[in-house]
Amino acid sequence: MFRFLPTLLKFMMAIAVLSFSLSASAAECPRGTLDKQFCDRDGNLTADLPTDPSKWVDPDSLIFAYTPVEDPAVYKSVWAGFIDHMSSVTGKKVIFFSVQSNAAQLEAMRSGRLHVAGFNTGSNPIAVSCAGFVPFAMMASSDGSFGYEMEIIVPVDSPIMTPADIKGRTLTFTSPTSNSGNKAPSALLKSEFGLIKDVDFKT
Repeated sequence: MFRFLPTLLKFMMAIAVLSFSLSASAAECPRGTLDKQFCDRDGNLTADLPTDPSKWVDPDSLIFAYTPVEDPAVYKSVWAGFIDHMSSVTGKKVIFFSVQSNAAQLEAMRSGRLHVAGFNTGSNPIAVSCAGFVPFAMMASSDGSFGYEMEIIVPVDSPIMTPADIKGRTLTFTSPTSNSGNKAPSALLKSEFGLIKDVDFKT
């Protein structure tokens, strides 16, 4: 298991199902919430390979992208070992592709320009439904533990000492699509402390 980031972040990796089959009836092609170009015949909530092997793709090079960060180029070297391993296992050249936004990463996979990706957990449901993303692995510590914990950071001289002190104040989150930086802490603040975002505190 590769570990390149602290366990405060959890990311999923996946290989996209690159199928662009013709629309079929619901009976022939059950899909649930998946986009109309995908089918889910086995009911595992992810896109299946096309039943016609002629519609499978076998690119000469595999394009890999990691979830967007402030300086995407930094991760080109971080992922070098993984890219070399993927190239060795597949026998294909693997190219690292820097993405500038979650939307750009999703569109690249949906259009077939991106083959393997590390999406942030918040984008996973969208990637699965809209881009045929099939999650199969995630980062973890060497002991097998994974996940993250919520930390509320305030200035050293802040009067905020407990989560309850946030009420009526402004709290900063990260991207709306981020699970670790937005969705999960919002849910925890509500379930554990009864604090509702944009009701009990501003964002």
